[in-house]
Amino acid sequence: MTRSAVDRVVSEPEPAQPEPDRPEPTPTTGWTGLVRPRVETAWKWLDPTRLRRFAQSSPGRLIGVGLLLVVLCLGSGAITGASVHDRQRDLDILLAGTEPDANAAHRLYTSLSVADAAAATAFISAGLEPQQVRDRYSQALGEAGAELVTLSGEGSDDDRQRIGIGSGLPVYSGLVETARANNREGHPVGAAYLSEASHQMQSELLPTAEQLYVRRADAVAEAQDRHVRPPLVAIIVLLAALTALVWAQRLMARRWHRTFNPGLLLASGAVLILLLWTVIAGSVSASAMSGGRSDGTIPAARLTESRILAQQARSAETLKLVRRDTTGDYDHTFDANITRLNELLAGHTDRATTEARAALLHWLAAHQRMNETLNRGEFARAATIATAPGAENATLHVEALDKALATGITETRDALRSNIFHSARVLDYLAPGAVILGIAAAAYIAFGIWPRLREYR
Repeated sequence: MTRSAVDRVVSEPEPAQPEPDRPEPTPTTGWTGLVRPRVETAWKWLDPTRLRRFAQSSPGRLIGVGLLLVVLCLGSGAITGASVHDRQRDLDILLAGTEPDANAAHRLYTSLSVADAAAATAFISAGLEPQQVRDRYSQALGEAGAELVTLSGEGSDDDRQRIGIGSGLPVYSGLVETARANNREGHPVGAAYLSEASHQMQSELLPTAEQLYVRRADAVAEAQDRHVRPPLVAIIVLLAALTALVWAQRLMARRWHRTFNPGLLLASGAVLILLLWTVIAGSVSASAMSGGRSDGTIPAARLTESRILAQQARSAETLKLVRRDTTGDYDHTFDANITRLNELLAGHTDRATTEARAALLHWLAAHQRMNETLNRGEFARAATIATAPGAENATLHVEALDKALATGITETRDALRSNIFHSARVLDYLAPGAVILGIAAAAYIAFGIWPRLREYR
């Protein structure tokens, strides 16, 4: 073969060999080709058998324990925060709404009693009554009307009773003014008008006002009773979370040979702090509320009843003179009220009660002299003893008794409101603190378990 032939053979390329047949690839367009492998992988993980095997494995158990602890810590923080927030809200409502309503109902009740007693006292004076007594009647009637407006309606019964008192007051004052006008003219019919006015007050207005007062006072007592009870649900959940954390640490020490887990220890400390904070702050708050009940609510109720009884006894005393009663009905009413008043004042050594008891003794001495004078037929002299100023007469001591009781009621109310305020303020930072500590405990749990999970990679 010549050289040129060889060069031609070398330079010519060899014919291309046909490639073996391959199956045509399945065309995939859009999201189908991307999503299908992920869906298939997800279904594999959702397979019950695979899930059961994973749950029985060490990583699965570790994740399960961690999730349980996280849920317990977050739940305990949320429940504690919500419970404390509800208790604070109830205390704020008690301080801003319930207690002022109860005080308004008490002032309405006592103002009506004072007005009735002052009207009868003013009537005894022949002709124009003393200005001081007249002013006392007008002031008491005005205070009753103001407190009636202040009272908030809490249902159909309250609205009906408030409307009843509001419509009855003009009728009562009209009867008193008619009696006063007839008395100034010297007409005996004035005593009948005054008796009718007092009957309306004693049988309609005062019982209705008493119902309002009792209902509002009961609302205050119920709110105090609810707050004194500990937040058992929050405490139980916190104890459960703390117990679960201790159990988890023992489990990890036994199964994973880790004596101490820093994350779980920190989480346990956060839950323990929250538990102690809840118990201590709740106890201090409940103690303040108990102090408000013992130093405020209970003595205030006793002094309020005493003041009402004193005014009703005063009305009976003066109406006896107005009607020149010989049947003994007014004496029976006076004696019953004074007996109950003595029972309420006995055994208490606070300043208001001591002053009230001393004033009551002087009043009873003047009342005895009035009865003795009236039994001798000396009506003018008896009226002077009952209504005239002077240390030897009844008026000065009745006013001293009422002033002492009113001062005591004001002091006990201040003590009650101070304790309610302190009870609420003790819990000020507990609600947000509970949420923060619950979240912190959950984060500490993740911090403590994550390094253990990484060991199984």
